[in-house]
Amino acid sequence: MSARAMPKWADVLLVPLLSLAIAFAISALVILAIGEDPVRAMNLMISGSLGSTYGWGYTLYYTTNFLLTGLAVSIAFQAKLFNIGGEGQALIGGLGVALVCLFVPWPNWWLGMIAAILASALFGAAWALIPAWLQAKRGSHIVITTIMFNFIAASVMNYLLSHVLRPPTSMDPATARFDNVLRLPRLHDVLGLVGIDFSRSGPANVMLFVALAFCVLGYVLLWRTRLGFEIRAFGQSEPAAHYAGISAVKIVLVAMLISGALSGTMAVNSVMGGPQRLVMNAVEGAGFIGIAVALMGRSHPIGIIAPALLFGFLYQGGSELAIETAIPREMIVIIQALVIMFTGALDDMVRRPLETLFLMFRRRT
Repeated sequence: MSARAMPKWADVLLVPLLSLAIAFAISALVILAIGEDPVRAMNLMISGSLGSTYGWGYTLYYTTNFLLTGLAVSIAFQAKLFNIGGEGQALIGGLGVALVCLFVPWPNWWLGMIAAILASALFGAAWALIPAWLQAKRGSHIVITTIMFNFIAASVMNYLLSHVLRPPTSMDPATARFDNVLRLPRLHDVLGLVGIDFSRSGPANVMLFVALAFCVLGYVLLWRTRLGFEIRAFGQSEPAAHYAGISAVKIVLVAMLISGALSGTMAVNSVMGGPQRLVMNAVEGAGFIGIAVALMGRSHPIGIIAPALLFGFLYQGGSELAIETAIPREMIVIIQALVIMFTGALDDMVRRPLETLFLMFRRRT
């Protein structure tokens, strides 16, 4: 059976929602097994992440990261390229952010942000170029090469932050702090312009609007341009695309370069919008969470917005659980893993019974 066996709305909405419900139900059983109340745990997560502007500030900060990495995975997956190197591409993108912020005297934050976006996109795309070239020219599988490049990126950053970019008087493997003029306006500053009171403490900043704009541009690229049509056609059938004159080498390289650039851009939020310096764990696993976001959003640039917000909620809610209960922070990793498992690997476990039900209903009517 195929997705045509049920309406598109069911495939887009019902299947992910049911998968999510199953994941949360099993998570509740795990919480019960360690002696905690799952209802109280969920209430704490909701109040801690969505119950105040302080919580929303952190939730939307994480959401921004997941929007960019989820969009990166989605663009590549439209060409049937499974780019799981977003973590490494974002790490190297952070290097681009640090270099332009540390060594160029910018007069204001918005010029610095534009330069940081361009530098991070360039560095991220460059890190994706070698796996893309190996796939396009040598037939090396993109999954294997991007996995390995994640480890290489981590090692490169470890060396640079420990021996090259670390200030001589510091023992912390991190760069010096950026000039205060480069501090990105936070939602408190932006929403205050229209009279909305928002917490000063939440790190969500103007990069949220940049990420949402990129999602719209991603939709326009994929569904309103010739290049987007070629990417989707190649993803649907490489032989048919080849017959139509679409170059496989071009599509692999272009799709991966765009994907790497988007992953790299995520570092502007986590480096320039967060600690205002490049630290060892600046990416915080967002490159891998982007895979789950893309899967839940059906690799659609607009569809990934809700899953990105969901994982932002899980990240911030998990922090509240670790503070208020005996539930370890790692419990959220389990919940994330269950969500990824049921929305990705076990997607058919929900989809096929639904397809059967819709077919039965059609026959009776």
